[in-house]
Amino acid sequence: MDENDEINSVALPERPKKDGDALEPRSNREKSKLEKAQKKSQAAKEPKPAPAKKGKVPNVPAAPIDPESMFKEGFLKSVYNEKPSERVVTRFPPEPNGFLHIGHSKAIAINFGFARYRHGICYLRFDDTNPEAEEEKYFTAIEDMIQWLGFTPYKVTYSSDNFDKLYELAEALIRKVGAYVCHCTDTEIKLQKGGEKGTAGPRYACPHRDRPPEESLTEFRAMKDGKYKPREAFLRMKQDLTDGNPQMWDLAAYRILEKPHHRTGHKWRIYPTYDFTHCLCDSFEDISHSLCTTEFQLSRASYEWLCDAVEVYKPMQREYGRLNLTGTVLSKRKLLKLVEDHHVRGWDDPRLYTLIGLRRRGIPPGAILSFVNELGVSTALTSIQIIRFEQSVRRYLEQTVPRLMLLLDPIPVIIDNLPDDYVEDIELPFSPKDPSFGNHIVPFSKTVYIDRTDFREVDSKDFFRLAPGKSVGLLKVPFPIKATSFEKDEASGLVTVVRAHYEKPEDGSAAFKKPKTYIQWVGSSPAQCSPIKAEVRIFNPLFRSENPEAAEGGYLNDINPASEEIYPNAMIEIGLEEIKKRAPWPEEEGEKDVKKGQAGWETVRFQGLRVGYFCMDRDSKGDKVVLNRIVSLKEDAGKGS
Repeated sequence: MDENDEINSVALPERPKKDGDALEPRSNREKSKLEKAQKKSQAAKEPKPAPAKKGKVPNVPAAPIDPESMFKEGFLKSVYNEKPSERVVTRFPPEPNGFLHIGHSKAIAINFGFARYRHGICYLRFDDTNPEAEEEKYFTAIEDMIQWLGFTPYKVTYSSDNFDKLYELAEALIRKVGAYVCHCTDTEIKLQKGGEKGTAGPRYACPHRDRPPEESLTEFRAMKDGKYKPREAFLRMKQDLTDGNPQMWDLAAYRILEKPHHRTGHKWRIYPTYDFTHCLCDSFEDISHSLCTTEFQLSRASYEWLCDAVEVYKPMQREYGRLNLTGTVLSKRKLLKLVEDHHVRGWDDPRLYTLIGLRRRGIPPGAILSFVNELGVSTALTSIQIIRFEQSVRRYLEQTVPRLMLLLDPIPVIIDNLPDDYVEDIELPFSPKDPSFGNHIVPFSKTVYIDRTDFREVDSKDFFRLAPGKSVGLLKVPFPIKATSFEKDEASGLVTVVRAHYEKPEDGSAAFKKPKTYIQWVGSSPAQCSPIKAEVRIFNPLFRSENPEAAEGGYLNDINPASEEIYPNAMIEIGLEEIKKRAPWPEEEGEKDVKKGQAGWETVRFQGLRVGYFCMDRDSKGDKVVLNRIVSLKEDAGKGS
């Protein structure tokens, strides 16, 4: 690696400006002549570009994407144009029965971002209508993730805030002959709808559908008062069985659940369903644009039907394609199995694509929002490979985090012609592209450490790093070193120490032959607490295939046994101490208002030169440093020497 190429990062160029419109020729012949003349003139004025070196592809990054482009064009622009509102009001309505994952980041970005872009407000509304699956830890984690992504809800609300009002509307709907109490079994209800896939026979009405409203009202109150057990009675909406849309086939509005609610205690034994609750809570909160995924496209009919049936304000529901990541699993049930069977450390394991897992891995919140923005918003399902997500994160990190020298598997190099107490201060930039990152000092001494991969016992023509009789540059050290000998452990066969000569000219001149390659290193200087020892965790894909659920034997049989590699004896330079004090890196989104010294470990992010992007893990305690690899360097796949 050439010293001038020690950090492979290029500032993003400005978007190219469009040329002014040329006058249109009056005929095709004139147009052809004009084009030829322009090309000839341009060729004469402009020098020919130097031919690219064979085998090298120029590293030209794409033009930067407008961070608000997803709201200025496409689906969200059309949604607003369909209903321009002076006061845009949206909501993000998660069920508090699990941890959010990468797919939810799109819903958060759309609902909170759309409201912010249109100078409106967005509610965080917990859809807490199922006490059997809800836990306090999920409420806390969801709110925490929204804040982390840089959004602040206008107000945090709960569907349970409206239980009394919803019950009153349910009774009103019964009186309007718009709902009835049903005592059918699950099997009977499926048959009424034509069977499992609607092919078992014609649809037909529930035998209780035409019972008098007064009777249904009595039975509904009996449900509330504890006369029936779960699944013995339901309140169903009286919709349109002739409609081709299954969401109009007399959906359940209320069911019996005997578990106490986390907010209302034992007050209720009946709870409203999503189909009854969602649209009415949207109406109560004056939502202008109810934005949800296309899974609920068919539900728009029942959404609008119910608002009309109980005569309340009807928000506009529109649906966008959800975000799905291939090569992993996002299902709550499958994630729970991975956690319970100890395939991963927990819900925040960095190999999972839960948002708490991505945060622990070190993915910045701004990188997630940038990724969602890059993808744009449409009605199509967006299935993205993990590699594309990591490419987006890598581009983000290239511009926003400092750089340090890190050795995964260090070996000592003793420089025999330096005094035992030799220490020289070497100044290194945290970023060669951005001076605002600042510089720091590291010690160069008689003993330095290099990575084991940077030394070979037997040299070859295609190897440009350290080998016996060969010189190599140490990053920013004034002169190169030449390996003279090495020692090995007989039992393991591993090199234990390399001896070298510092090639500083004896005549005191600064002239020397510049080495072909510069490598990272860490000096040994106890007085400066160098090196810093660390455990490094390299995370690889948790699954071996792009579709783990289709694997023979199921997704658990597709688990990659090498999804985590641990380097227990890694070393890092002392610049880590300064970037810890200056964290978070970067100061953006939900991490921008964090006070210095109070940032979470995951905000201590940096590029380990020639190794990858890293952050500190929460397992770091006292002098123990644990690092997680966020993503690899893009050079890794093609690195051959």
